[in-house]
Amino acid sequence: MMTDKQARETGSAQAPAITQEMIALYDDYTHLSLDRRKFMDHLAKLAGSMSAATAAATLMAANAHAQGLVAEDDERLTAEDVTYPGVGGEMRGYLVTPSEGGPFGAVIVVHENRGLNAHIRDVTRRMALEGFIALAPDFLSRLGGTPEDEDAARALFGDLDPAGVAADGVAAIDYLQGLDNANGKVGAIGFCWGGGTVNSLAIASPELAAGVAYYGSQPAAEDVPKIEARLMLHYAGLDDRINAGIAAYEDALKAADVDYQLFIYEGVNHAFNNDTSAARYDAEAAELAWQRTVDFLRETLA
Repeated sequence: MMTDKQARETGSAQAPAITQEMIALYDDYTHLSLDRRKFMDHLAKLAGSMSAATAAATLMAANAHAQGLVAEDDERLTAEDVTYPGVGGEMRGYLVTPSEGGPFGAVIVVHENRGLNAHIRDVTRRMALEGFIALAPDFLSRLGGTPEDEDAARALFGDLDPAGVAADGVAAIDYLQGLDNANGKVGAIGFCWGGGTVNSLAIASPELAAGVAYYGSQPAAEDVPKIEARLMLHYAGLDDRINAGIAAYEDALKAADVDYQLFIYEGVNHAFNNDTSAARYDAEAAELAWQRTVDFLRETLA
């Protein structure tokens, strides 16, 4: 992807309006095909030129170097890189704790299919500022950890075993329950790949008290009766790929009498919460979903 400087040098006149067809193409590239050459060739046809396609891709992509909303050295927080036992070996993670008070409920923050990057670290600090111990595991730990290049990171997710991912999520619950100043109650919040992982973790562990899935893939209906956690599900109205599974999931949740809340934010795209993606971020939807999430977690993890 272009740097911010390169995008400016390309010239705003060359950046086309971002259409839903472009966003759907980008979603296919980042979640299904991972073929950058075909993606850029097709995008160039939609945008009118390769330079315009490059500018459009920059607007749709998440900026890994964007300034976060909470400073890394915020005095209200204690933040550190940690390791703890996983099922397949040592897990790496980013742990953030409020500097004063407690004991606190704990929240696992599950990253997108780009791994544990600066944006997810920022989201973890935001969660800690809401009054929780927050841990962002690196679910690529067993593959050497999250690489700097996000395309390389995305490619690694195909090598992850879903059962192993769920088991590492259970290990994160165990780790958080054993921390000093933790009250023993653990929830999880995840985005995109992380949203699907939260759904899977709710099936894998009766110890999960609350799960919040942002535009996450849904589990198999036959597994839903295993869920004991309270759930909050956030979906983007324009996210046809993920939304195709909503009806079956909701039917299964109702049949299993799972305590859940489901919200669809009309007119917004997949990844609407990611404020580092200029074309897909929607501030109004993100702020509403975040406040609902925080209220839900405070109620459940108190």
